[in-house]
Order: sequence, then C-alpha cells, then structure tokens
Amino acid sequence: MNTLALLVGALCVFALCYRYYSAFLAAKVLVLNNRRTTPAHTCGDGQNFIPSPRFVLFGHHFAAIAGAGPLIGPTLAAQFGFAPGFLWIVLGAVLAGCVHDFTVLVASVRHRGRSLPDIALAEIGPFAGIVTMIAVLFILLVTLAGLGIVVVNALSRSPWGVFTIGMTAPIAIVMGVWMFKSTPGRVRIIGPSVVGVFLLFLAVIGGHAVGQSSFASYLSFSGHQITLILMLYGLVASSLPMWLLLEPRDYLATYVKLGTIALLCVGIFAVHPQLQFPMFSQYVHGGGPIIHGQLFPFLFITIACGAISGFHSLIASGTTPKMLDRESDARLVGYGAMTAEALVAVMALIAACSLYPGDYYAINVPPAVFGNLGLHTVELGRFSREIGENLSGRTGGGVSLAVGMAHIFSGIPHMDKMVSYWYHYAVMFEALFILTTVDAGTRSARYILQGLLGKAYRPFLNPRWIPGILVSTTIVVGAWGYLIYTGSISTIWPLFGTGNQLLATIALAVVTVYLVNNSKFKYAWTTALPMLFVGATTISAGILSTASIFLPLTHQPATRLQGYLDATLMVLFMLGVILVMVASARRCWQTLHGVAVPAPNPDNGTAVHNSQNDDVKMGCC
Repeated sequence: MNTLALLVGALCVFALCYRYYSAFLAAKVLVLNNRRTTPAHTCGDGQNFIPSPRFVLFGHHFAAIAGAGPLIGPTLAAQFGFAPGFLWIVLGAVLAGCVHDFTVLVASVRHRGRSLPDIALAEIGPFAGIVTMIAVLFILLVTLAGLGIVVVNALSRSPWGVFTIGMTAPIAIVMGVWMFKSTPGRVRIIGPSVVGVFLLFLAVIGGHAVGQSSFASYLSFSGHQITLILMLYGLVASSLPMWLLLEPRDYLATYVKLGTIALLCVGIFAVHPQLQFPMFSQYVHGGGPIIHGQLFPFLFITIACGAISGFHSLIASGTTPKMLDRESDARLVGYGAMTAEALVAVMALIAACSLYPGDYYAINVPPAVFGNLGLHTVELGRFSREIGENLSGRTGGGVSLAVGMAHIFSGIPHMDKMVSYWYHYAVMFEALFILTTVDAGTRSARYILQGLLGKAYRPFLNPRWIPGILVSTTIVVGAWGYLIYTGSISTIWPLFGTGNQLLATIALAVVTVYLVNNSKFKYAWTTALPMLFVGATTISAGILSTASIFLPLTHQPATRLQGYLDATLMVLFMLGVILVMVASARRCWQTLHGVAVPAPNPDNGTAVHNSQNDDVKMGCC
C-alpha cells in the first residue's frame, strides 16, 4: 500500500476535526471568553506567570508534550501491522487526546493556573485531591523515565549526537535573553528565531566534524554516563526561570519538529515509499519479539502519547496555563498542539513501516532473538556502512525510526548521498523532542512534590523558595534517573505506557466532574466516554503486564528487586485510578442531586472579569 493515501487521509481527518469539533468544544462545552482575565495577567511574576503570544506558547506547549511517545510508540507498535496503529492514532487523537488536552488546559486556567491535583481537590474533594496528587507524582516519575531512556539509547556512543544536542542549551539561552530581555515590555520573535534555527543547523553540521576528530572520544559516553548527564541537565533546566532556557528552547525545538514533519510530508509526496508491513501481522494474537502481549489491549499502551497522553495534563495544568494570554488561545494551544503531535505519530508509523521487516526487527531486538525469527536483512548493511555505526540490536525504537526517516529523506532527488547526515539529524530531532519534555515534566513534578512537602513544612509551598526548588527537584531527578539507570526499554516502556494512560483517565475524570459542577452535564459525554474507554483498556493492560512481564522478573535474582518494584508501582497506579474514578462518579451524582461543591470554585465557568483586581482579590497560585 502507498504511504501517500495514509498521509492524506490523516491530514483530512485532523483538519476537519480541528475546524468543527474543537469549535464545538470551545463554544458550547467550555464557553471560551476573552473578557476573562487569565492567570498570566492576574498572577504575573516574570518567572512562571508570563503572558505569551499564542504561537510562542503553542511552540512551548507542543515541544513540552511531544516527547518520546509519538515517535517511539508507533514505531514499536508497527509489530502489529500498520492498520491498528494508524486507526487508533487518528481516531483516538481527535476524539480523546485533543479533548483531554483542551479541557484540562481550560480547567486549569479557570483555577488560577493550578495543577491537576489542585483542580481535583476543588472539584471533587480533599480525598480525591490527595490521591490524585500522589498518583500523578508516581506516574509522572515513571513517565519521565520512559521518555529519558530513549534519549540514553539514541545518544549512547554517539559523539555527533551528544555535541549537537549539547549545543542546543547555549543557543536557547541566547535566544531567551534576546527574546525576553533585550527590549523592555516587548517579546522579540523573528530575529532570535532566525538566528536560533541557523545556529542549530550549524550544530548538526559541526557535529559531523567533531565526530570525525580526535575530540570525539571525549563525547563518546556509555548509557549510564548519558543517564547521569541527563539527570544533571534536568536538575539545572527545571530550576532556571522559564524565559531563560525552557520556553526559548521549546520554541526553537518547535521549528525543528514541525519543519522535520513538513519535510517528511514532502518526502512522502516526492518519493511515494511503499509500506513494507502488512495491515495486520502474525503477532496480533501475541508472541511478538518486541511487544510480548496481544493487540488488545497492548496496542493502546504502546502507542501511548500518539493518541492520548496523561502526561499532557501536567503540562496543560502546569507551565502552559500560566502563560496563556487570552482564553481563545486555548483552542490552538490545547486541541491544536495535540493534533500536531498525532501527525508526528502518523509520520513515525509510516517511517517505521517503510522499512523491510527484516531490517526493522534486526534493529529492534537483540541479535540472538533476531536469529530465531527466520528473517533476513535487506538494506541494513548498506545503512550501517553509510551511517558509520553498527545499527543491529539498537533496541528501543529510536534508531529504527531514525533509519526510517533517513530512508525517506534519502529518496528525495539529489539527497541519496546524505544518509549519514539525515540519520544524525533524525537522532537530534528525536532527542530534542524528548529533552524538551523531560525538563518541562521535571518542573511539573517539582510543583507537585512541593505541594506534598508543603503539607509538612509550609515554606515548600512558596514556588520561589530556592531551597525548596533545589530539594524537590533533586528528589524528582534522582527518582526517574534511578529507574533509567537500573531498567531497560522492555521493562520501562510497559510501565510508562500504562501509567501514562492511567493518568489520562484521572485527568478525564476530573474534567468530567468540572463540567458537571459547572452545569454542563449534557456535554459531559465529550470527556466521560474517552475516560471509560481509556480506563478499561489501560487497566486491562496493567493487569496483564503485571502478570506476564513484571512478576516473572522476580523469579531471577538479578531482576527480583526490579520486578517487585515495577509490579508494586503498577498496582498502586491502578488502585489510585480506581479510587479517583469512584470519587468522581460520587461527586457527579451529588452535584446532580443538589449537593454543593466541596470547596470554593475559583471560577464557575460563567463569571466574566473586567479587571485584574477581581482576580487578585480571590488569590493567585
């Protein structure tokens, strides 16, 4: 089958749903109104609460949510064939994922930019708020480990990639100072953007020279060394002011991300690569070498962020609502950014399925396992020679995705001699995707942990208290760093995918209660139906993963501790989700029967503020 048909079909569905379904959500369900003053204005502090142009904020939000999931999930799910993954990405995104992101963002804006646990506390009650806070924190730590391990696998023993990715931090800092501090009262965009993109491409080209020089040995790190470097980066990046590194880097990364996806579209239109994978593979009933479970329910936790992601709720109720200039911008930022991420997932699936199955499995499984599959490589030897790296057994999905992208790019006229450049550009593209999510996610986890620690020691509740920032960030980074250091993609990804989807279930439950509490019961189906579907599939996957993946690890002394840890985390995840869903159903029943909302609702969804003073009197975050 030709990849062009899949691409055109996905683009049509995304365009139609953004035009009509997101407009319905904005006008009827959420009732966006630009006369409401957003927290970026009422709580403006120049650090976290910063009114930002909608396209800059779109760039930050898209870069923060689009991590490893839409790249690696579809790549790994190609094991089942191209049809199941394609259908779930397209339909799941427009009906569940985009709705999830959009509604959580608006609910957070109406709650003074507060986090998802705070919204649960206000809308459902203290018990649900505490359970949500604990569940969100643990799930987020596992999510960050799942995102980070892909960077570790891609950059291990790759001086070119390490140099290019390392250069993005100083480039972003220069952009941040230029954008936000060079002209008082004005955000400069065009100049910093042009220079930033130019310097980034120089970093890609310079990486090749560095990789061929004697200096390369100093940038060739093992996986454990990359993990430690990633932890140090997370500690620094999530502690700095938003404007200095995180927001300009996300904005810069968005050019790379969207530009690369646009270039992939051009490549597909120009090259018309054929799908080498069947619609449904022989592994839909289980027994696959990458994903050991059957199509249902493991497809959904493997695709993960490409269709719906609970991690997005932490960004949509973390950094993004604190920078929203007007309520109407939430449609582009919330629904639109998730639509763009779904397109990324479609492209990743196409890139993976354009490889020959023998090449795909030779990359994604250990050599000993590949030898038992009865498959033969076709072009992998040529790719390894042209790229200059051994590509066999590079598990995790990142390398096979980069090879698939390089395969498409090299098919463009006059580009066939640049496979090595395209491959390393794709690695940089993947790492940028993930790192922008790691720093934003670490910052969101720090907010939540400070809230928990603040119940024991109140100074932690001050988001600008330096000791609190350092202590909480160190704990967060140490937790996800430990999971990466001791785990592998085969153990972390199922835990990440399941936890991520369970977090989406929690978020959808909270916003469903928010709609019911604010007299929007007749529209509550927009979030309740996705919640029920995602919850049912993910809890099923969690039970099967515990029985078939994590508990068997306890039978071997070397992996016993990891098996018990993973199984315990999975059980806690599922228990937390079930408790929140029960509390949400109870709260909806009470609201419909006239019982008052348990805590003061910061904004009932109908009040319109004409001045900042009204909001300031009610208190900010």
